[in-house]
Amino acid sequence: MQIALAPMEGLVDDILRDVLTQVGGIDWCVTEFIRVTERLLPEHYFHKLASELLNGSKTRAGVPLRVQLLGSDPVCLAENAAFAAELGAPVIDLNFGCPAKTVNKSRGGAVLLKEPELLHSILEHVRRAVPAHIPVTAKMRLGYDSTEPALDCARALEAGGAEHIVVHARTKVDGYKPPAHWEWIGKIQDVVKIPIIANGEIWTVDDWRRCREICGARDIMIGRGLVARPDLGRQIAAAEAGREVVEMTWQELQPLIREFWLQALAKMTRVQAPGRLKQWVVLLTKSYPEATVMFDSLRRETDCERISQMLGVTESAAA
Repeated sequence: MQIALAPMEGLVDDILRDVLTQVGGIDWCVTEFIRVTERLLPEHYFHKLASELLNGSKTRAGVPLRVQLLGSDPVCLAENAAFAAELGAPVIDLNFGCPAKTVNKSRGGAVLLKEPELLHSILEHVRRAVPAHIPVTAKMRLGYDSTEPALDCARALEAGGAEHIVVHARTKVDGYKPPAHWEWIGKIQDVVKIPIIANGEIWTVDDWRRCREICGARDIMIGRGLVARPDLGRQIAAAEAGREVVEMTWQELQPLIREFWLQALAKMTRVQAPGRLKQWVVLLTKSYPEATVMFDSLRRETDCERISQMLGVTESAAA
């Protein structure tokens, strides 16, 4: 079984990837999407969103990183994919699942699920441009406003050369509203020969068990569930292996929160850093009642020095 940390724009950046992969239970992770329009992106842009490329394409914990591209121009995507491979990307992933209105309006993400022929063309171009030993994969939703095109889209991606497909079991219109339609993952697996990875609405070990029972998928990708419960991958791996599931306590999580804050101080402006910390703590409230208390104390705080004092860290450690 493979457990992957999902790419989430504006949330799962290199800082959070570093912190979450230290916990264990994550086999690989993916960058936030790198937006490709009409030019070859410069090297520094790849390094900005995928700093792990400078560390052998792995997080400090040794978890491999895949580079995700988003766009609609097959030729331009192929050129950027080839460059990402030159920079050390071990896998190129293509985004056909982003539901953001601004992305869809500029013909990227889930809106492309209306055009299976274009999906095939993109995969085919990228596959030809990238060295044969580097896998090309894709992530998709079930469709834009209905599940009708799901099977055709999966077939198109497979025919174009995708090594596997991550399926977020909702449409674009569904957004992140429950439920995730896990049964569709099984339907898609029935019409393609490549592996299908299940994604969507896995928050607990019980959710994982139900997902596997409904769709039969062996491998999973988790986004918000791992951000809200950093040891969820470790819990699921233990359950799958028949070992006792021991949940991380709030106290055990504190060093990770401090590490996150120190990295935010080092890499972001003093205006940005507090917001990023609050963003994570809000999601932690889904799993830890103590996080609600922390968020209430942080809610209106913007002074980085005071936040550091609240967390019990010295800002000199962020240098």
